[in-house]
Amino acid sequence: VQLVESGGGLVQIGDSLRLSCQASGSTFSNYAMAWFRQAPGEERDFVAAINWSGLSTHYADSVKGRFTISRDNTANTVTLPTEGLLPEETAIYYCAAQSIFSTPYSDYLSDHVGDFSAWGRGTQVTVSS
Repeated sequence: VQLVESGGGLVQIGDSLRLSCQASGSTFSNYAMAWFRQAPGEERDFVAAINWSGLSTHYADSVKGRFTISRDNTANTVTLPTEGLLPEETAIYYCAAQSIFSTPYSDYLSDHVGDFSAWGRGTQVTVSS
């Protein structure tokens, strides 16, 4: 599966952005999807994940209540509306895919970088104070 992110940009503290990820090349519903982010000099951190059907989600504690992950299996997209952005959330945001055939059960949701086999190139989010 190939992934292309979009929607990043330069915003002010407290602003919102809607990140999107377009998938192609494979059956989209065979993948759990996730967003990670990586600030300069830092490790890639988990943000949010959604199972193949869209009925189950998982969030990092720091983004609960402000970010909402969703997917459209007809359009092969996963989106991440973000609210209340903070300067420390400045990072490259990556979309990632995990095949359901590599998981213990089909609705399994991971927050580990190593569990995801496909990655996009990322979209830059910069939050200015």
